[in-house]
Amino acid sequence: MSTKLVQDAKQIIETARENAVRSVDFCRVQMYWKLGKRIFEEEQHGKKRADYGAYIVKSLAEKLEAEYGSGFSKRQLEFCRQFFITYPIANALRSQLNWSQYRMLIQIPDPDKREYYELEAVNNSWNGRELERQINSQLYERLLLSNDKESVLAVARKERIPETPQEVIKDPMVLEFLGLERNPVFYESDLEGAIISHITDFLLELGKGFSFVARQKRIMLEDDEFFIDLVLYNRLLRCFVVIEIKTGKITHQDLGQLQMYVNYHDRIEKLPDENPTIGILLCAGKNDSVVKMTLPEDNKTILASEYKLYLPTMEQLVGEINEAKELVKKSKRIKKK
Repeated sequence: MSTKLVQDAKQIIETARENAVRSVDFCRVQMYWKLGKRIFEEEQHGKKRADYGAYIVKSLAEKLEAEYGSGFSKRQLEFCRQFFITYPIANALRSQLNWSQYRMLIQIPDPDKREYYELEAVNNSWNGRELERQINSQLYERLLLSNDKESVLAVARKERIPETPQEVIKDPMVLEFLGLERNPVFYESDLEGAIISHITDFLLELGKGFSFVARQKRIMLEDDEFFIDLVLYNRLLRCFVVIEIKTGKITHQDLGQLQMYVNYHDRIEKLPDENPTIGILLCAGKNDSVVKMTLPEDNKTILASEYKLYLPTMEQLVGEINEAKELVKKSKRIKKK
């Protein structure tokens, strides 16, 4: 008996099991949608009192929970009702998403934000845990720091392919999955090692289309030896991505070093049909004025992105968004003068 036969047989079984699980999950989604629809219809035909809907849900839950268990509690039936109201068209339900994912989505009041997470969960095959992490890390809001809402949604809808680094790379980057303490005194090699140990999560946090190329890539310039922290490739932007890691606040020397690495890849590694290399300075803190003054005014390929070792609160992120908007306004006023 050949090894390939065994491998093929195992693959057939695993695929069938996965399909069966997905089928059951979607049947559950449809069941909760139909329950929500029926509860909503009963409300419309009933008494026009504000508390009538709550009475229906409570009474129905008492009957169903006694026979079918906690999956039909009052809270669960309230989710069912909200599910139908949020997604009133049954054919619009996505078989790739399970009930736990839909429960998260219906709790997002902003329809554009909800659509973005729904599309990205399908496009990237996020499981429930990953969808929850992306919502909690405010992925949508972080992308809006450097992009307009229309372009963010267009990429999620696959109506267009990202054309600039700003459309793909987030600032700040949230690296709470590394499990590092918020200790200002640790080596860059520690951060780099943690990233390599969690490379799948790191590539997902970076954005769309990234793949790993090299760590501590050695380059020789005459007799001088240099080591690049991380080299990636982005298939959407069709270019190399060079990352330098700094655990402190960045300096103009750091930017100069990164520019050299970017120039090296553009002149030595890049193929003629590929796009210019992108350089990312991943740092604990940055001075936007230093970044702007160090780099050319028409710079489009060198980016500085702060990393956070914890999930930011909505208040913290709103503060950063407002601060970024003020910097843009200030820059526009200076240019007009």
